[in-house]
Amino acid sequence: MMKDNADFIRHRGDSPFISGFRLMDVILENGISIRAAVAGQGEPLVLLHGHPQNHVTWRKIAPSLAQHFTVIMPDIRGYGDSDKPASDDNHRSYSKREMAKDIILLMARLGFHDGFALVGHDRGARVGHRLALDYPQQVKRSIFIDIAPTATMYALTDKTFATRYFWWFFLIQPSPMPEKMIAADPAFFLRKHIDGQLKTPGATEPEVFAEYLRCYQNADTLRAICEDYRASATLDLQDDEADKHLRISTPLLVLWGEKGTVGQLYDVIATWQEKALDVRGKAMPCGHSPQEECPDALLGAIMPFLT
Repeated sequence: MMKDNADFIRHRGDSPFISGFRLMDVILENGISIRAAVAGQGEPLVLLHGHPQNHVTWRKIAPSLAQHFTVIMPDIRGYGDSDKPASDDNHRSYSKREMAKDIILLMARLGFHDGFALVGHDRGARVGHRLALDYPQQVKRSIFIDIAPTATMYALTDKTFATRYFWWFFLIQPSPMPEKMIAADPAFFLRKHIDGQLKTPGATEPEVFAEYLRCYQNADTLRAICEDYRASATLDLQDDEADKHLRISTPLLVLWGEKGTVGQLYDVIATWQEKALDVRGKAMPCGHSPQEECPDALLGAIMPFLT
């Protein structure tokens, strides 16, 4: 059961995008403030968004999930309205290990100490991978959406992948080059990024795009996003190499868009069978973001696994 700790939780009212959800800023033990949207009752379920979105990406499935679970949707550090801490040359502040620790501390602040299920999309799934490795007693089961393991994708880079996922190589360039280039026209960059990944016209409504853009126009957000990708290309790979003998021990469901890059370039299930002991998965009729492109199909795929 969620506990309301007034010393560390600041309520911010109802979500303007997701019916029934309330917004809160939660001050973690490490001093980071995390914005989260919360609703529902029952076992806790954490939903982690990717880039360039925030928790609003779950708007089409969250109300249905809240009928069965207590749904917690954070903006991961650096994104949305969560804190964007300073970083340094080794990018540790934006490593997936630090982002994963935020989620554990968040759940503790909310009074969930007995574990939770997890759904992660894109960057959120990469945080989820580290969560499942570092906290196997807390993460009861995981769903990763439209990713192959980071180290695998870098190791198998070819012209096709580098062309489609150019931002993996653009955003990791030394500061402040990518930050300044995006800041020159963030709306253009954001629109091209989303339209290039989603294969369902109108899946991101104008008001939702405006919400994503509101965050993307923040210079600290652009810095944090680049640091996230810089960490993935350096420190995260080092952490993965150090833990290459480990496997995710709890059940894992992997889903991917059949029209997207990940599904077309990789045998997604096989890549995760190298990283986890219990893997199952299927393709979704969409591009990169089934939660926005085919929400009913996504709910049909995840509910049997979660329940």
